[in-house]
Amino acid sequence: MEYRRIKDQDKDEDALKDDVESLRGNSHSGSPKNVIPLGGISVDRSKWKRKSIVTLALTILTSSQAILIVWSKRAGKYEYSVTTANFLVEALKCALSLAALTRIWRIEGVTEDNRLTTTWDEVSVYPIPAALYLVKNLLQYYIFAYVDAPGYQILKNLNIISTGVLYRIILKKKLSEIQWIAFILLCAGCTTAQLNSNSDRVLQTPLQGWLMAIIMALLSGFAGVYTEAIIKKRPSRNINVQNFWLYVFGMAFNAIAILVQDFDAVMNKGFFNGYSLITVLMILNHALSGIAVSMVMKYADNIVKVYSTSVAMLLTAVVSVFLFRFHLSLAFFLGSTVVSISVYLHSIGKLQR
Repeated sequence: MEYRRIKDQDKDEDALKDDVESLRGNSHSGSPKNVIPLGGISVDRSKWKRKSIVTLALTILTSSQAILIVWSKRAGKYEYSVTTANFLVEALKCALSLAALTRIWRIEGVTEDNRLTTTWDEVSVYPIPAALYLVKNLLQYYIFAYVDAPGYQILKNLNIISTGVLYRIILKKKLSEIQWIAFILLCAGCTTAQLNSNSDRVLQTPLQGWLMAIIMALLSGFAGVYTEAIIKKRPSRNINVQNFWLYVFGMAFNAIAILVQDFDAVMNKGFFNGYSLITVLMILNHALSGIAVSMVMKYADNIVKVYSTSVAMLLTAVVSVFLFRFHLSLAFFLGSTVVSISVYLHSIGKLQR
């Protein structure tokens, strides 16, 4: 009797499972339901294609950025004015933001969130990050007196540490344990990649180069955190409007830098003196890189940005072998691998946080 009761109970459970499976099958059997997955597939393909394009663009732009700066030098120095080049970068980004706004106005019309007219209280916060980016961008040129293109790509990742620490101090955001581990690995990877086994000097980059890299990281981190705080203060505000005002102040500060540093040279030799095709490509690269980062963060995610940064480091090293006879040492391979792992761990820790 007990055996029969258990067997009947098992039959009832099997019947219940069959009923559940039949219900699941019916939920996918209706004609309207069959149409949705097809539409979903086309949408997913469209998103995947757009994500792939912006990621590929960011990777190429990032990897070629340092190469173009080094390539634009003649006999170890810049024949063009660095301040005028930075001014044109800001002007081009400003024009691209205005073009995007014009398209939005034509489609959606002018609204409270996408109009350029605003109050001084809103605009007055943009000079601070614009000034920080000015100094950081100027240092970006002068650091190449001490580092090569692949080394620059490695040291540039130090801004992850400054950004994380400033996140904790300014925005009061906690960091996960994985992120702290990633910071330690990042320092170890940057140091390992700079080891020099071909001379008495331990590190390839001298002290001046490291100081410039650290200052650049601090400026970049503080400017990024401050800009994020400004943008998130009014989330409904169109990002192109915010970028426009940031780039306007960037143009103003770079104009001041031209007057202070290169006024005589510009007046005597001309604004575009020393410019070449490489210089124009470099300016275009810097402007499009800033736009590409925004597009990746909008259409993709932070993981995609991280992967593109890691791949860009390797591409820069490979291209530098052919262009500048860069020597790929074992220390560089190990260091770049550790840096790539640390950058990935940082992004994972950010998601977990």
